[in-house]
Amino acid sequence: MFIRPLRLLLTRPTVISHFHTFPACWSSRKVLQKFKLADIGEGITECEVIKWSVKELGTVQSFDPLCEVQSDKASVEITSPFDGVVKEILVKEGEVAKVGQGLCVIEVDEEVLGTSEELVEAASSSASELSHTVTDSKSLQGTFRTEQILEESSSPRRLHPMDPNYSHASVPNANQENLLAKPSVRHYARQRQVDLALLASGSGRDGRIEKKDIDAFLSQDVTSVLGDSGSFIPPAQAEQEVIVELSRTRYGMWKAMTQSLEVPHFGYSTSLDLTSLHALLPTLNAHIPEHFNPSKSSQLPVNASALYPAPSQHPVPESAQFARLTYLPILLKTLAKAMMAWPVLRSSITPGSANAGGKPTLTIRPHADIAVALSTPTGLYAPVIPRADTHSIYSLTSQLKHLSFLGRQVPCALTSNEMPKSGATVSVSNIGAIGDGEYAHPVLVPGGGVAIVAIGRARWVWDVSRSESGERRLKVGVSWSADHRVLEGAELAAFVEYWRTYVEAPERLIAEGI
Repeated sequence: MFIRPLRLLLTRPTVISHFHTFPACWSSRKVLQKFKLADIGEGITECEVIKWSVKELGTVQSFDPLCEVQSDKASVEITSPFDGVVKEILVKEGEVAKVGQGLCVIEVDEEVLGTSEELVEAASSSASELSHTVTDSKSLQGTFRTEQILEESSSPRRLHPMDPNYSHASVPNANQENLLAKPSVRHYARQRQVDLALLASGSGRDGRIEKKDIDAFLSQDVTSVLGDSGSFIPPAQAEQEVIVELSRTRYGMWKAMTQSLEVPHFGYSTSLDLTSLHALLPTLNAHIPEHFNPSKSSQLPVNASALYPAPSQHPVPESAQFARLTYLPILLKTLAKAMMAWPVLRSSITPGSANAGGKPTLTIRPHADIAVALSTPTGLYAPVIPRADTHSIYSLTSQLKHLSFLGRQVPCALTSNEMPKSGATVSVSNIGAIGDGEYAHPVLVPGGGVAIVAIGRARWVWDVSRSESGERRLKVGVSWSADHRVLEGAELAAFVEYWRTYVEAPERLIAEGI
C-alpha cells in the first residue's frame, strides 16, 4: 500500500535533484588560496626569493618549507600554513617580492559551508567535471587554466652582471631548463663571476650544479685565455666600465644609510684604560667553564660529582664554544651594567599615536639589549644579544662566537631570532678587530637604537696624566654617535664616564656578584 506513493515520490524531479545535490553541500571542494609574503621584520618592505623548495603541481603539507627569502637583514625560511597542491609560483627565484605580494597559489580542500573570507581566488569542482573555474574575490570574473601554469613555469631567471664579458645574449631564454643549485653554490658562483646557465646540467643528482662544477669551469676558462707561450692575454672588455647590481644586503645598507640622514646625530669620543682588564684576562681564560670549552678537562684529583651529580649545564653547540676570551665580551658586560643604571640608554622611540596626542614616546626596556655589527661575506648585519645584563662574560663570549659563525655562512644563516623586529637600543661596532684605527664616526640608522659606539684598536701608550714621570697603559678609543632627539650631550658624556668606572675598575663586577 505504501509502495506506489513511494515510487511517485521518488520520481518527482525536485526530490531527485535534492538527492543529487545534498551530498555536495557537505563535501569538500577545491579552492585556490594565494599565499602572500608577510611582514617579517621592522622596516622590511621587500625580499628576494633565493630558493624554492617546491615545484608547481607538487604536493605540500602544513609546515613544509615553501621557499627561502633574503631580506635586507637576514634569510628566512617560509613554511606552508596548510596542505595542498602548489598550482602556480608567482615569484621566481632571483626575483623580488613586496610585503603583501602573493608568492604562490596553493589548491586546498575547503568545505562549502566554511569557505574563508580571506580567499583571494576560489575554484569549484564536481565529480563529473575535471576543469576548475577560478573566481576573483573582487571582479568575480576570469578562469584559471592548468596550461597557463605550465607555460609560465619556465620564465627566464635574472642574471647578475658581474662578469666583464657579460652580454645580453648570455641571458637564458624562456625555453632554457631550470637550473638546480643550492643557495651556497649560487653565491659561490656569483663571487667568482660565473654564469650558472653555462654549467647546466651539473654533475650532481638530477643535474644539480655543484661547487666542483664551478671550479672545473674556472680551470678551463683560465686555460682558454692563455696563449701558446702560457702568457695571460687580458680580454678586450677588461678596460671597459662594468655596471654591477647591488646585492640585497648591500642595497639594504644603501637604503638604511640614506634614512640615517633623518636622525640628528651628535658625537662623543674618549679613551678607556684597559690595563686592569688586561691583568684580569689571564685569570678569566684559565677558568673557562668546561661546557664552553670541552677540550679543557678538569685537573681535580677528586671527582666533584662523586657524592651527588652536579647540575647539568645547558649544552653549548660547537659553533658557540671557545678557547679564550677577548676584551669585547668584557666591554659588553660593563656596557650592559652601565645601561641598567641609565634607563634612557634602554629606551626606544615609538612614533606618535592618537592616544599620546600625536607626540612620540619612549619605551623603557627592563633589560639591556645590545646589537653587534658583523661584517659577513654577504654584507653587514647587526644581530642582537637580548638581556645582555643577565649574561656572564663567558656566556657573552659564547653568544658572539655563535653569531659570528652564523654570519659567515653562505647564504647568511642569521634569522629573525638573532635579529628580532624590536632590535636593540645600543649598537656596538668593533672596528679595532679589523683595522689599526683608534676612532671613527659611526652612523645611527632609524630603528638602530638611541646610540652606537665604535671601539678602536687597543694600544699601549705612555700616560703622564697619572704621574709626572708617566707610566705605560693600555688604552682603547671609543667613538659614540647618539640620537639628539632623545639624548643630550651631557647625558651621553656622563653615561660614558659611568661606563668607565666599570671598565677601569673591573673588580666592581666581583663586588656586585657578577
